Amino acid sequence: MRIALVAHHGSPLTQATSQEAFPPAAGVAAHARALAKLGHRVTIYARRDSRGLPGSAIVGPGVTVEHAAAGPPAPLAPGELAGQVAEFGDYLAQRWHRNPPDVAHAYFWTSGLAALAALRGLDVPLVQTFGTLGVAKRWPRPDEQDGRIRLESCIARSARAVIASTAAEAAELARMGVPRVSVMVVPYGVDTGQFTTEGRVAKRNGRPRLLAVAPLGGGEGLDVLDVLVRALARVPGAELVIAGGPTRAQLGKDRAYRNLTHLAGRFGVADRLVFTGKVAPDDLAALLRSADLLVSAAPADPLGAVAIASMACGTPVAACSAGGLRDAVLDGTTGVLVPPGRPDLLARRVRLLLASPVRLEAFGIAAADRARARYSWDRISRETLAVYQRCRRPAATGLVRATS
Repeated sequence: MRIALVAHHGSPLTQATSQEAFPPAAGVAAHARALAKLGHRVTIYARRDSRGLPGSAIVGPGVTVEHAAAGPPAPLAPGELAGQVAEFGDYLAQRWHRNPPDVAHAYFWTSGLAALAALRGLDVPLVQTFGTLGVAKRWPRPDEQDGRIRLESCIARSARAVIASTAAEAAELARMGVPRVSVMVVPYGVDTGQFTTEGRVAKRNGRPRLLAVAPLGGGEGLDVLDVLVRALARVPGAELVIAGGPTRAQLGKDRAYRNLTHLAGRFGVADRLVFTGKVAPDDLAALLRSADLLVSAAPADPLGAVAIASMACGTPVAACSAGGLRDAVLDGTTGVLVPPGRPDLLARRVRLLLASPVRLEAFGIAAADRARARYSWDRISRETLAVYQRCRRPAATGLVRATS
């Protein structure tokens, strides 16, 4: 099968400049490689977001990336991508009308808009993955939110199938009026060869280690880390390691770092708060293996990617029951989940778990088993491939949901 993956947000060949542990482009590339291993030819159509990118390149056996000139050759914020949809769609139309794929799979809503325009007049099914929905975001201007929600609803109804990353996203799509029969839940995958219980472990200092992987940033990201620093005061003896933000050498100039350090001083936990700065992808697995628990107070986590990687490394998760975490973490088996907005309860359950090493170890074993069995890219790509194949059948009337 010839598969087109549409990545308007950027190229997998561009080094990530954001603080995200798992940039969207990296997930597209991992999925492409897994599909190629199954014998399919995959082309990633990405916006040129760096001046040094070639017109096309082979990124693995059976996987090619093509770069379209659409807007400035630089990374753009999600809100800036909408202005480049028409140019990107024109490029796709030129390519596909000469050599149409068997199926097109668009990632993010602007990719869906471009793909729909390019597929006009072609009998090629479109599969859509949103990643995040407009209804789940905080918007400074309500008119921007309303516009995106309307467009996402239109894209979802026009696509042959919509892949939701979580059960919560599938339910939200249904509330938007998308027919349930066209929605399938296929979660985000993880490289279970890189994120595994075996391998290098970051140095420890003898204290129980809580790890938070999150950008420092401002707004909601800073609020979440603020909650964790306050919760640390209720977990005596433990340290909180925060991975993310600018490089370690630049941390002192970062406003969020200074605010969190000041807060830690107020609560008497400054000596138990550690900042790593930005962590290279190859070092993240070692850091995850070194932790007793991955912790998160985020009120929303669309994919739960960091939690899945942590579980694959044998490290349980203590987090709010939201988004992808609600699907990935089995409360009382692979970690603990608490309602959003209950940092006191999160701290109490963390204390209880740290006080029971046997239970903590059992959680880690169960977490690794679940991650390997449910979230490997091989399984995720096979489930996605089943969606593609069903979409290509002329008599297709519905889709079979993935099981968890």
